[in-house]
Amino acid sequence: MTNYKILITDGLDETGQSILRASAIVEDRKDILAEDLLNAIPDYDGLIVRGRTKVTAPIMEAASRLKVIGRAGVGVDNIDLEAAKKQNITIVNAPISTSLAVAELTFGLMLTLAREIPRADAGMKQGKWLKKELERTELYGKTLCMVGLGNIGTEIAKRALAFGMKVV
Repeated sequence: MTNYKILITDGLDETGQSILRASAIVEDRKDILAEDLLNAIPDYDGLIVRGRTKVTAPIMEAASRLKVIGRAGVGVDNIDLEAAKKQNITIVNAPISTSLAVAELTFGLMLTLAREIPRADAGMKQGKWLKKELERTELYGKTLCMVGLGNIGTEIAKRALAFGMKVV
């Protein structure tokens, strides 16, 4: 095993951690505070974050050993990319990691709104059958206009087509 040390600040599934532990020393310090990260970072070669941890220029300047920052998620807006470039730190992310989950959630919310599921649920809990009042709309035949078809947009478009929607 190498002497590489990796710090995880926002949690990571145990499967991922065990893969990392096969070739590095891994410390999971979920919910570490920014000032504690600033003090701890000089001891690490790698850093894995999600959306909560902000990796700022002062943190990277203090990171004398840091070679790579992994973002366990899509965006890297919580990482100062210019500071990373100046420090010669590689940034990687997982651009398709949540695409399916977000697409499915989007459709779940669309169905919830179209079929007024919260209202139907509340009525049922009050012992009311609101069937006649809840004959609303179907997604079938509707047009879904999308701006951008990245990974998530593409997955949403696939589902919209499967529902018989027109995608623009």
